[in-house]
Amino acid sequence: MEIVYVYVKKRSEFGKQCNFSDRQAELNIDIPPNPQLAEQFMERNPVDKGIQCSVSMSEHEANTERFETETRGVNHIEGGWPKDVNPLELEQTIRFRKKVEKDENYMNAVMQLGSIMEHCIKQNNAIDIYQEYFQDEEVVEVTEEAPSAKTINVFRDPQEIKRSATHLSWHPDGNRKLAVAYSCLNFQRAPEGMSLESYIWDLENPNKPEIVLKPSSPLVTLEYNPKDSHVLLGGCYNGQIACWDTRKGSLVAELSTIEFSHRDPVYGSIWLQSKTGTECFSASTDGQVMWWDIRKLSEPTEVVIMDITRKEQLENALGAISLEFESTLPTKFMVGTEQGIVISCNRKAKTSAEKIVCTFSGHHGPIYALQRNPFYPKNFLTVGDWTARIWSEDSRESSIMWTKYHMAYLTDGAWSPVRPAVFFTTKMDGTLDIWDFVFKQCDPALSLKVCDEALFCLRVQDNGCFIACGSQLGTTTLLEVSNGLYTLQRNEKNMASSIFERETRREKILEARHREMRLKEKSKTEGKDEEPREEVPTTNLEELVTKAEEEFFSVIFTELKKKEAAAMKPKPQKHQKMEGDEEVEGEDEEEEGASEETPT
Repeated sequence: MEIVYVYVKKRSEFGKQCNFSDRQAELNIDIPPNPQLAEQFMERNPVDKGIQCSVSMSEHEANTERFETETRGVNHIEGGWPKDVNPLELEQTIRFRKKVEKDENYMNAVMQLGSIMEHCIKQNNAIDIYQEYFQDEEVVEVTEEAPSAKTINVFRDPQEIKRSATHLSWHPDGNRKLAVAYSCLNFQRAPEGMSLESYIWDLENPNKPEIVLKPSSPLVTLEYNPKDSHVLLGGCYNGQIACWDTRKGSLVAELSTIEFSHRDPVYGSIWLQSKTGTECFSASTDGQVMWWDIRKLSEPTEVVIMDITRKEQLENALGAISLEFESTLPTKFMVGTEQGIVISCNRKAKTSAEKIVCTFSGHHGPIYALQRNPFYPKNFLTVGDWTARIWSEDSRESSIMWTKYHMAYLTDGAWSPVRPAVFFTTKMDGTLDIWDFVFKQCDPALSLKVCDEALFCLRVQDNGCFIACGSQLGTTTLLEVSNGLYTLQRNEKNMASSIFERETRREKILEARHREMRLKEKSKTEGKDEEPREEVPTTNLEELVTKAEEEFFSVIFTELKKKEAAAMKPKPQKHQKMEGDEEVEGEDEEEEGASEETPT
């Protein structure tokens, strides 16, 4: 049933002002209590009720737009000369300077500027803003802070078709820039329309790369020249060596000819310590290591084939996938191969065959990282398959230390430049492991999940504070480690040295023991081989039968002679009868012996 009541009001009264007035309270309705209704209910006693005293709050998120910044520079050149004066002509410029210096206005301007400059120079001399205090204090051991790392910045590949970050290189002056090489290493699976560009990033601006490098083929490696920070060396996917000068722009400054370049992608490129600062060398999976001078990249200055049989045959060469060169050992270099073997080489050897000095084998797959310890160059780190191994040049048969076998494949590794006992490894599951074998040897001191995709490359800054990791999707993550991981601990050098020496001695003892066991096994096997050779003539069946017959008849004849000698002696008749019985028994024995002879 619907009740409707219609209120009627004149239009003139719409919007009319309301006049309120006070009046007494009126009782509109009174409902008395009903006892019968109370009987239908039950009183609840006691009553518990919760009350929240805190203020109700809400959480909101807002994603602000990225503010893109762009850095531009202006190149100032010498100017201000009159049109009739050629600044390249020394005589004209000297004549013009003498003319100006005699002018009174010039003298007054120099006097006015001199007082201002004097004030600024005095200010600079009063306080040295670059002075480092407490420089002579001893290094304090830092053990209270737990190892940790935090993400500082993330540099993403700006291209729509993502590529892997295959190599990283820090700017040699100040480390404020990071060069990243991008390429797709899947053989013949590069997506269509994939960009060939690689970038140089400013650490303060992750929105846009500072410089774009445009090669003819995707870059697999990219290295700053330590003597000239404007020059970069790149190894291309098609085997060519490219060189850039950032002062000249994004295009390649020098490029090696395809005929004299590598046949496979260039997986390693390193600058050499030379007077000119223009020499470098590269390695590829085609089994060749080539030396170059960037002033003449038309062909390599020297080529070494990684043939461990020392026959210099390219078809037998091992594919090089990592390089190591230590400036303190200018003639030595090391190569990590696809076959899991490290080849130690000497560049200054007389013949090409002598350039391959020795090999170290211990990995089951390609060696993706190879680096000498910056404090103890005799010891070096290798990363391959599921482990990282530390080797000593004195022990060639096996590594002196190694990590446990991980579930994920290891992709790269590097020593800390400031702590001899710390090294870093990256894995296919996106994890960065930081190892400190003075603190802990079985497990990493810190394991950090950097990203969801695989990490492909790793590079540590010179001060050991920042680590850059490149991923499969082209994302480069910049991490800052805690103070304890880049501060040299007290007596750490001595402890690391003693650990290296102890493990080297242990491996030498084990190698000697294994060598003895192998010699014993070899002698045993040789003895077993010789024994059947001596028995070959005696294993003839007929000779064995005749020999057995001769032995059998000789025994019988000796027994008969004994019995005949005994029968010749005079004895009583009773005894003679018994002897006759014995003779019959002896004849029976002869018959039995003859019957036994037949089956033999």
